[in-house]
Amino acid sequence: MPLSPESPARPVRALVYGDVDLNLIDGSAIWAVSVVRALREAGCEVTFVLKSPVRTDRLTAPLAALPGVTLRRPREEGLTPRTRRSRRGMPPHVAAAVLAGIDEEAPHDLLVVRGRRVSAQLALAGRFAGRMWTYLTDVPQSLGDLTDGLRRELDMIARASRYLLCQTEELRCFLEQIVPATCGKSVLLPPIVPPPPPVVRTGHPVVRLVYTGKFAPAWKTLEMTGLPARLEAAGVAAELHMIGDKVHEHPPGYAREMRAALSGTPGVIWHGGQSREDTMRLAGGCDFGLSWRDESLDASLELSTKVLEYGALGLPVILNRTPMHEALLGSDYPLYAASEQDVAEAVRRATADPSVRRLAADRCESAARRFSLDEAARRLRSYLARAFPAPVRATPRATTAQAGQTARAGQVGQTAQAGQTVQAGQTARAAQVRAVPEVPAAPLKVAVAGHDLKFLTGVLEHLRAVPGLELRLDRWHALNRHDEAASREVRDWADVVLCEWAGPVAVWYSRHKRPGQRLLVRLHRFELYRRWPYQIDIGAVDAVICVSPHYARLTRERTGWPREKVVTVPNWVDVDQLDRPKLPGSQYRLGMIGIAPMRKRLDLALDVLAALRRRDPRYTLAVKSKLPWEYPWIWQRPEEREGFTACFERLRRDPLLDQAVVFDPFGPDVAAWLRRVGWVLSTSDDESFHLAPAEGMAAGAVPALLPWPGVDTIYDPRWVHEDPEAMAAAIAGIVEGGAWERESAEARRQVRDAYALDTVNALVLDLLTGRAPAPEAPRSSARPTVPAAS
Repeated sequence: MPLSPESPARPVRALVYGDVDLNLIDGSAIWAVSVVRALREAGCEVTFVLKSPVRTDRLTAPLAALPGVTLRRPREEGLTPRTRRSRRGMPPHVAAAVLAGIDEEAPHDLLVVRGRRVSAQLALAGRFAGRMWTYLTDVPQSLGDLTDGLRRELDMIARASRYLLCQTEELRCFLEQIVPATCGKSVLLPPIVPPPPPVVRTGHPVVRLVYTGKFAPAWKTLEMTGLPARLEAAGVAAELHMIGDKVHEHPPGYAREMRAALSGTPGVIWHGGQSREDTMRLAGGCDFGLSWRDESLDASLELSTKVLEYGALGLPVILNRTPMHEALLGSDYPLYAASEQDVAEAVRRATADPSVRRLAADRCESAARRFSLDEAARRLRSYLARAFPAPVRATPRATTAQAGQTARAGQVGQTAQAGQTVQAGQTARAAQVRAVPEVPAAPLKVAVAGHDLKFLTGVLEHLRAVPGLELRLDRWHALNRHDEAASREVRDWADVVLCEWAGPVAVWYSRHKRPGQRLLVRLHRFELYRRWPYQIDIGAVDAVICVSPHYARLTRERTGWPREKVVTVPNWVDVDQLDRPKLPGSQYRLGMIGIAPMRKRLDLALDVLAALRRRDPRYTLAVKSKLPWEYPWIWQRPEEREGFTACFERLRRDPLLDQAVVFDPFGPDVAAWLRRVGWVLSTSDDESFHLAPAEGMAAGAVPALLPWPGVDTIYDPRWVHEDPEAMAAAIAGIVEGGAWERESAEARRQVRDAYALDTVNALVLDLLTGRAPAPEAPRSSARPTVPAAS
């Protein structure tokens, strides 16, 4: 059960509001009910606020009967202004005010909200900033529909949200590419299909088709009423059962025509609005489910819940052929239809050949299992665990670590042996710590200082969420420029200071450290070859954190710092964000993230690509990077300009590389970009860690690395190749041998075991709190060896 950040004695309190009317049965209403149930199954106490006065309790009564669920009825409770009351329910600004009032009565830990307009009102008000779990569906689904105003509104909503809940991967990637603020916050919450009620199927003399949901032009519901007559003409006796009571009013005259067809068409049986249980029971007694829609919806980024509900009932579904439906049911699914004639022909064929109907029903039922209530609750529990981590444990100053021992989150593909660096292939929190864990009476005050904190974003987000820990940032204006008064104020406040980069910031804090304060310094690469490490008062530093074992060794050798003060905690990889389905053909797409400066060796990557294209012209290279002239400090160097000019000249002149390299803009939408990349190259001369291959691995791209110093202490040697020719041969051999999917799965597994964000967060928290592994702790637990405070 997820526990509240305020009190470990109670579960998380979730407030839920959807801009939907539960008096009408449609997909949005079913969503609201399903989300409440899934949150409850995930262990939350749920308060569900209704938009409209209750006129029928078909959907609300089952929720009201659930333990741990409270229904709030603003109209009945007198929470809405009398002048604003209507049968349509609360407008967005009124709903936002009502939600704020309910939260004022009893603060909630999160707010799940559906509807762009009400989400914008909530974001603007600010009360729920950081607590909003926003479910967006009524958003533009193509660039042509996106205005500057909508982009700004979505940006505001994203910045106020803890999570953006996306129904499909397609919608998530689209949002990330048009609104950068959604990157890292967008998570999946697919349609939820609760277990259907028991269905008793009896033999009947006619074929029964069923449609459930709203009646609207794009949903082809008026055209569906013509199916019984069309099937009768084809020699198939059929009935069409239609369930629902929400009829769209536009275009003018449509509602009247639709209702007339429902009431007066031979072979059409209209059941009106029903409870969900009765809807499923009626649908389960039919033979085919209908989800045939207008072709304008074929590019939709959403998946119809009714398709999954039909599947859960064991019904074959007749629906449009779209990429999303092919991914769900397969390209060879037998009941795709594009017209009324196609629908009738699909019914006729499946009725005449029971094996066709059985195949379609099995596919639909199998697909629906992936969208169960249990799966939704499991997914929500994982989001809750990250949003509400365990409280920080205060620990007496740890004993000094055994000399010569370091700790890290693990090298991919290796197991720690006696005498080796400790590895955290398993979750770091599983390790045993010899200390008395006690929640501090006062919070642990942690300051993070530096000019560039981009490599700590995931860690900082975690620290902000940890109960019992307060976080402040001392943001330096530049590498060696800061507001000294502000830094002194942070120094005076903090129990622990983490300096990001072993540069001037570390020099300043080492010379101004308070007695009893804990000071950590994180060293990357370039600092080691500058003067600053030699200006740091190492006696004031409790630990120097390096991002790879190779650079930890170099640091000790070059500086002479005490061995026990240098620890290794790797860069983190948000494996959950990056782990997404690959797009077709990705095994032929090489990728590079970042090509500047020239030591990244774009020229060698072009050698690899050329060698591959001699064998197969399908290979291409995608580059996601700023271009070198966008970095003044790089472009002003003659040797850099010369190297990159030669690369671009080669692209212009070499027929083998013509149209084979795509340059994509630098940006945070790496996870979406990686879906089409099957290989991430690391052809550098030197790296401290090189995060790009690890991020690619989490996304299912196979890493291909040249042997830069220390690479074998970070990545499995199976991914390291002697030179570009050997790299190209290995890539071609894996693809041609049909082994790419196996290698992709292994890459995902290795990076999750070694560098997952949750594992690294636990290691960093141990360093901040001064915890150390017990001498008898198993080395596979991979707790960091933390030196005692100075």
